[in-house]
Amino acid sequence: MEKKFRKIGVLTSGGDAPGMNAAIKAVTCAAIDKGVSVVGILGGYSGLINDKIRPLNKIDVADIASKGGTMLYSDRCDEFKYEAGMQKAIATCKKHNIDGIVAIGGDGTFRGATDLSIRGIPCIGVSGTIDNDITATDITVGYDTAMNTVLAIGDRLRDTSESHARCMVIEVMGRHAGYIAIETGLALNAIGVAINEIPFDKANLFKKMNEARANGQRSFIVVVAEGLGAEFSEGLVKEIEDNTGIEARFVRPAHIVRGGIPTLADRNFASKSGYKAVQLLLDGVSDVVICSRHDEIVPMEIKFALILDRMYKGKLKDGDLDKFTPEQIKEMEAICAERRKYFTDMYEVVNGVSC
Repeated sequence: MEKKFRKIGVLTSGGDAPGMNAAIKAVTCAAIDKGVSVVGILGGYSGLINDKIRPLNKIDVADIASKGGTMLYSDRCDEFKYEAGMQKAIATCKKHNIDGIVAIGGDGTFRGATDLSIRGIPCIGVSGTIDNDITATDITVGYDTAMNTVLAIGDRLRDTSESHARCMVIEVMGRHAGYIAIETGLALNAIGVAINEIPFDKANLFKKMNEARANGQRSFIVVVAEGLGAEFSEGLVKEIEDNTGIEARFVRPAHIVRGGIPTLADRNFASKSGYKAVQLLLDGVSDVVICSRHDEIVPMEIKFALILDRMYKGKLKDGDLDKFTPEQIKEMEAICAERRKYFTDMYEVVNGVSC
């Protein structure tokens, strides 16, 4: 099976995430060690459409794992959503004798990978997004670094809020998911965390803040997930002041959270995922995404992963489940239940230990 692969491509697509470079390095080195040459596709699926290809060797990737962003750059490509764009991408693969692709990114990246797999270009996905909002995997490349960046920002904000007896309302990235917010809220001893997944009790927040201030507490942190909207986050600042008399400030780190040196956890998960992707691809497996499930690196069919994601996010369409067995649907439901329990449990802990 391995001999049919002469050359594979690697690309990064969608939002950049710290650790993507470690995945690129792992893919490149693992493939070359098995006698397969590697090319980098610059700018995601746009690069594949527009023939932006560069050869990669071990020297090219030797020192990239410690760098944030992606050396292959990234893009969101509307043209690739249509047949004409996909055919241009396939033509580029044929021109350069690319026998398969490892695609690093989020759910949009995986949709592109399954589209190529169906059309004869074997693809495997590696999850790369700071948001951790891919339901199929417990963690994603970039998530740990993003949390640590928010933690560092929050610690600095705690210093100034203590000096001035203020509350800092920090809105963190994550799209519609509250993973970064809930985890960093716990680590920062936030007096409140507002996320989409759990109804937020403002009255209880104001009560806790008033009681803490009466007991002499000077500084407060509230963490808000961006999925609730800028209006919610910025409005909460005024509501805190009106209901507690505590001076409040609003902070939005925004894209600062995307950058920076990847943590050990992100480098290692990215490396393991990239290595596993090459192993599977050269063994003849395609149309899967590499996932972390209960601390084990495993493949999952992309179609399963995408529909699972829709199920969890309440976006199922008529007919989405028709091609799956009752056992597969039951597995999807169990994974969704795990996710919901995670937020319920974490929210209880955050509220139980904040002071």
